[in-house]
Amino acid sequence: MNRPLPTPIGHSACPHDCPSTCALEVDLIDGGIGRVRGSKDLDYTAGVICAKVARYAERIHNPNRLLHPLRRKGEKGNPDWRDASAWERIGWDEALDIVAQAFLDAEAKDGAEAVWPYHYAGTMGLVQRDGIHRLRHAKRYSRQFDTICTNPAWAGYAAGTGRLAGPDPREMARSDLVVIWGTNAVATQINVMTHAIKARKERGARIAVIDVYRNETMKQADIALCLRPGTDAALACAVMHVCFRDGHADRDYLARYTDCPEELEAHLATRTPEWAAEITGLGVDEIEAFALAVGTTKRTYFRLGYGFTRSRNGAVSMHAASSIAAVTGAWQHEGGGAFHTNGAIFNLDKSLIEGHDRLDPSVRRLDQSRIGAILCGEPEVLFGGPPVTAMLIQNTNPMSVAPEQDKVRAGFARDDLFVCVHEQVMTETAAMADIVLPATMFLEHDDIYRGGGHQHILLGPKLVEPPGECRTNHAVFAGLADRLGVDHPGFGMSEREHIDWMLQKSGRGTLADLETAKWIDCQPDFRTSHFLDGFGHADGKFHFRPDWPRVDAPNNGPMGPWQGLPELPDHCTVIEEADGAHPFRLATSPARSFLNSSFNETPSSRAKEGGRPEVMIHPEDAAGHGIADGGLVRLGNRRGAVTLHARLFDGVRRGVLVSEGVWPNAAFADGKGINTLTGADPVAPFGGAAFHDNRVWIEAVAPA
Repeated sequence: MNRPLPTPIGHSACPHDCPSTCALEVDLIDGGIGRVRGSKDLDYTAGVICAKVARYAERIHNPNRLLHPLRRKGEKGNPDWRDASAWERIGWDEALDIVAQAFLDAEAKDGAEAVWPYHYAGTMGLVQRDGIHRLRHAKRYSRQFDTICTNPAWAGYAAGTGRLAGPDPREMARSDLVVIWGTNAVATQINVMTHAIKARKERGARIAVIDVYRNETMKQADIALCLRPGTDAALACAVMHVCFRDGHADRDYLARYTDCPEELEAHLATRTPEWAAEITGLGVDEIEAFALAVGTTKRTYFRLGYGFTRSRNGAVSMHAASSIAAVTGAWQHEGGGAFHTNGAIFNLDKSLIEGHDRLDPSVRRLDQSRIGAILCGEPEVLFGGPPVTAMLIQNTNPMSVAPEQDKVRAGFARDDLFVCVHEQVMTETAAMADIVLPATMFLEHDDIYRGGGHQHILLGPKLVEPPGECRTNHAVFAGLADRLGVDHPGFGMSEREHIDWMLQKSGRGTLADLETAKWIDCQPDFRTSHFLDGFGHADGKFHFRPDWPRVDAPNNGPMGPWQGLPELPDHCTVIEEADGAHPFRLATSPARSFLNSSFNETPSSRAKEGGRPEVMIHPEDAAGHGIADGGLVRLGNRRGAVTLHARLFDGVRRGVLVSEGVWPNAAFADGKGINTLTGADPVAPFGGAAFHDNRVWIEAVAPA
């Protein structure tokens, strides 16, 4: 009897912008893929991945994938790439010739800075994501300052620790209290829940969740704190007040490891639970109980996410939350401390990938989040330089995900702007392009990844052939470089050669070594990761008093109202508070089945998110505004207005609205997406977009 042959399994790493960066096992079936699973051998992934990546076969075999280069024939914005009146199929050579000539024309007219290669984190692979900088630097095109995601969080964490690193995230499983703050981990980094639940099962640990609505993570909490958006620092200050008041502050630790504990204690004397209750909306008893749990549990692990930093006071909130672990001395203990990201531990040499030898610091660096203002030609964001008249866009969909969408749309509609978009499906941004190039997905090319939420470097080798004429980002860089007359060795190397060069230059072995091992564990030793030999500042102390404009975090100089940031942890009142004309505060939180605008094109993900964009509103607020469950509503502010359906939900606070996910703009009744309402004004101290910090009005839409 002939037994069926076992299904071949390939090993890879998830490329998406999630701190979990899961190690994957992929069933390889007839030249394509089948089931995708988390690797049980990598102890952070621990065999668990999110459902949307488990369904990746639906995405990679999507019948709507772009397969051939296209040239626009009709008006900008037509998303139907099969419409022969709107798009025509062309060859790769012709497409790249057109793009290169457009870049040369823009440079001849206005200088090299008129060309802006624009990218972000649609793939987190270091070769495919970051090689665009090599072309940028070699041609002296406008640089990009990445602000759309990480800046407030990184600045706030580094303000205290001096370094973007922390306790081994696997230690959550050895904690007695895991505090999940500002991240809906069930939806956005499932492995946090893996280790927190393991601690609960094996140690009897408690899980505390702090967020602005009762999401799936909060439903699993032993301690659930649902506060008003932008008030996290007030809660943190009250917790520290109680720890000092009730003798739970570790004074020996404070004296040895922190900069000004006496000043902090005096400052917090008035930051009582009663004070914080007025600001946060929490009950005094809730704050007292949480503070007691933190103060009496030495092995408290603060897992601090990005969500609560996407407010205009986000850096201050992150700093205040991480300060609690210094007050209690939790950093000293296994399963204790505060963790945000491990970005500083990998020390990978990306100089060849990014072309650092051609970097000219005098070339302007345009703010990614302010793409709308930049494309609309606002002088202050162009730094006195020329208008942007040509773009190459990879790994991002700014027509959907960037703030101030009305400005973004107006900028892309300019007749004098040439745009090439390299994409996997016809996104809103691709629909505005002059040339669209079909892109590979992660299993169709070689790359290397590092886990911000853990400590591993992972290999993601090519496992299957791409469909149609899809090409890698790296191939596009090289093809354009050749036509633009760029002479740099990085363009003549393969992806595998780049990976091998980087590993060897970084002291991480060779590509052959990584192919055998599949990943490298880079976690520093216990003393280093818990800062027991000193924090990352020159004085070795945790800083309760940050020097905000000099915090060691990525920056383009101080931005936003940084002069008004508090000297010590405190509630900072720079958020968009509700007012008479805008009585609600809106958070645009992540959806479980989408990742920004990725996956919002797949039928299963859209179905699991309810099939349409919605906004959650408390039933009592809905009744006061004549809003029915499932009814159409209109939200608006000075930036614009959107129309979507209401969902009555008592898991949001009165006066708070939550709309999950970056749905396609076309899914909204008026064709305008949720980021029409979000602001691009820079967050202090170093910029960023405050996606969860919006005051809005709401009204019911009368049936037609």
